[in-house]
Amino acid sequence: MTLVLEPAVQALERRYRAFFARGEEVPFAVRAAGDGSVHRFGPGEPRFTLVVNNPRGVSALASLDLLGVTTAYLNGDVDLEGDFLAAINVRDFFSDRHPLQYAWRFVQPLLRGQVKSDKKWIAQHYDYDQDFYLLFLDRRHRCYSQGVFARDDEPLEDAMTRKLDFALGAVGARPGNRVLDIGGGWGAMTEHAGKRGIRLTSLTISKESEAFLKALVERGRLPCEVRREHLFEHQPVERYDAIVNLGVTEHLPDYAATLRKYDALLKPGAKIYLDASATRRKGGHATFLEKYIYPGNGSLMCLHEYLAEVAKSPFYLRGVWDDRHSYYLTLKHWAENLDRGRAEVERRWGKDLYRKFQLYLWGAADGMRLDRNQAYRVVLEKPA
Repeated sequence: MTLVLEPAVQALERRYRAFFARGEEVPFAVRAAGDGSVHRFGPGEPRFTLVVNNPRGVSALASLDLLGVTTAYLNGDVDLEGDFLAAINVRDFFSDRHPLQYAWRFVQPLLRGQVKSDKKWIAQHYDYDQDFYLLFLDRRHRCYSQGVFARDDEPLEDAMTRKLDFALGAVGARPGNRVLDIGGGWGAMTEHAGKRGIRLTSLTISKESEAFLKALVERGRLPCEVRREHLFEHQPVERYDAIVNLGVTEHLPDYAATLRKYDALLKPGAKIYLDASATRRKGGHATFLEKYIYPGNGSLMCLHEYLAEVAKSPFYLRGVWDDRHSYYLTLKHWAENLDRGRAEVERRWGKDLYRKFQLYLWGAADGMRLDRNQAYRVVLEKPA
């Protein structure tokens, strides 16, 4: 059966003329699988080609809806050939208006409670097989937040070690200190601090992460404990000497409540280190990310809103560091690692999981490169 591309072609032609009316054009093509009929958009050689495999793919392109097109790509209704980054770079060619889905993110915590909602949402991202994450994270620390690069050609592992050293130094953590690690992930801070004799309590609400961390602590005989608890549930028997938070502020969107909890958990004079990806408008990430990568009411940190809440709290602001370029380099490393492991990912977990994280990691890297998103390290101190 011949695939009729005309509805998609007509919609794409109208959009192409409007979108590139005042900017540099990015030529691309659409091709029907099977008969090979090709439609070109723009002058010159196409940078990438969208291969339409079935009528669902035609409908997705004709909709000009970003979520519909990315879903079609995940499901194999549409394939992409050529320059993947060029396609990512013109994501705004498609619209992304889903007001009901956006609103539902914030209604659910009101109905279920924030802690219960977080436990459900976090599992959807972090409870993949641990081998999947280890395939693209750095090999030394398995750290799922940005490294701090001294130069662009530095190994990812060295950038991660520098960040972990900075975090412990920033809070003044010494052997014997009790430090709370919010979001244990795959053990980067647990192992790094534990080997220095720091008594780390690592919180996680992912079953996969909990199992990995407990095995890591037992194997290394580290002076650390692992608790599967939400931050807002955690009630320690004594206050901590410091808190470290590697990339979890994005999952704690109520800044005022989070700072109150930090205050309750810390001794006087104690410090907090946190790092986070950020954006200039809170809650403004793509619907694709909310649906397929980070479900829930989390948001990239909005620095000016966060610091406004810090100003209302007892905490002193001790420093802010701009890590946008370092996070770009980190994401680029992760995306390249994922691409190198593509065959294994598709064999063990399916083509859709590879494509999901391909879109996520390369898209996030491109967002950092273009300053659509930012990243920061922040250090706070509780008055003595």
